[in-house]
Amino acid sequence: MALAVFLSSLFGLMLLGMPIAFALMLTGVALMVHLDFFDAQLVAQNMLSGADNYPLMAVPFFILAGELMNAGGISQRIINLAVSLVGHIRGGLGYVTIGASVMLASLSGSAIADTAALATLLIPMMRDNGYPVPRSAGLIASGGIIAPIIPPSMPFIIFGVTTNTSISGLFMAGIVPGLLMGAGLVLTWMWVVRGMTVKLQPKANWQQRRHALLDGVWALALPVIIIGGLRGGIFTPTEAAVVAAVYSLVVALFVYRQVTLKDLVPLLVQAARTTSTVMFLCAAALVSSYMVTLADLPQQMNEMLSPLLEHPKLLMVAITLLLLAVGTVMDLTPTILVLGPVLTPLAAAAGIDPTYFGVMFVLTGTLGLIHPPVCTVLNVVCGVARISLESATRGIWPFLLTYLLLLSLLIAVPEIVTAPLTLFRH
Repeated sequence: MALAVFLSSLFGLMLLGMPIAFALMLTGVALMVHLDFFDAQLVAQNMLSGADNYPLMAVPFFILAGELMNAGGISQRIINLAVSLVGHIRGGLGYVTIGASVMLASLSGSAIADTAALATLLIPMMRDNGYPVPRSAGLIASGGIIAPIIPPSMPFIIFGVTTNTSISGLFMAGIVPGLLMGAGLVLTWMWVVRGMTVKLQPKANWQQRRHALLDGVWALALPVIIIGGLRGGIFTPTEAAVVAAVYSLVVALFVYRQVTLKDLVPLLVQAARTTSTVMFLCAAALVSSYMVTLADLPQQMNEMLSPLLEHPKLLMVAITLLLLAVGTVMDLTPTILVLGPVLTPLAAAAGIDPTYFGVMFVLTGTLGLIHPPVCTVLNVVCGVARISLESATRGIWPFLLTYLLLLSLLIAVPEIVTAPLTLFRH
């Protein structure tokens, strides 16, 4: 009965158009009333605890780092480097998009920030060179969702905090799947571009490539610093976020000099707005998460899915299908906050590695960012490209299919994710 109250309250409030944060909080209140111990003070305490969490301090710093990278010219230089290397080959701007997506993913960890930067810079170039805009929009959106998988990743931070999973482990385990996403897009683009008639970019000479590399070396150094620092135990993920923000600030102000002290105020305000949205979600989610635990919903889920507990791969298929369905109506962060605490104990009961499960959970959830009706990332590209969501949806299907095939591969061969993690743990 508690499970029915939880689901009907949450989805009922969402269908009424209530913001997800308030829906999560009131769902917790509904469970309190159902269990007959409503306490307003308990609601307030849980909301405070939800935001008062040291690992979550990484979120505002990574958000600020992303704002500084886009405003400070770091994103532009990544794209310039990719254009100099592969822009001249057939379909070169598509390969530029994929390469820049992977490199930017290792800098900001935000799908929306990366997608906005890529779309703003590349959509006009691709349109002018004869690339079909819907297909270009689909590729850029598909590349944008690599950001939550390759570290540093804000969804991994939120998942780790919500489910008490090692954030450093999630970071390390996400590297190979993120690179496989990029490789899958390359293969798909090779197939897609065969039927296009597009202009080729002029081939850069070695001097131009050398200049682009030297100009972008400050941007390329950041993921090396972050991954190296985490792998070497020099700093925690939260400290890595501070390092990323300070590094981006220094590069933007004193190296590339595209940001002035006067420009910092609107950048800080925008980062604060984004941070407040995420943190309020986390605060409200702890109310429902606390009640989920108290109502013993994970155990109820265990009983419902008990036939699958002895078959971990079948359980992963069932959870993946559930997350794909939920992704049609819910954004990634709320999905983590709502279902993470419920499904993680279930996966643990089936003997599934919690870090592997976290990577698969976030990877599956990211697909909701590019398929309708929620598709936050795809909507960002549509706004920049000025095309309809229907057109962009037609353009994205080959890349979405590739990601579904990759999900199937990772379910069938979990060692692809866990093997690098084993190296990290040693």
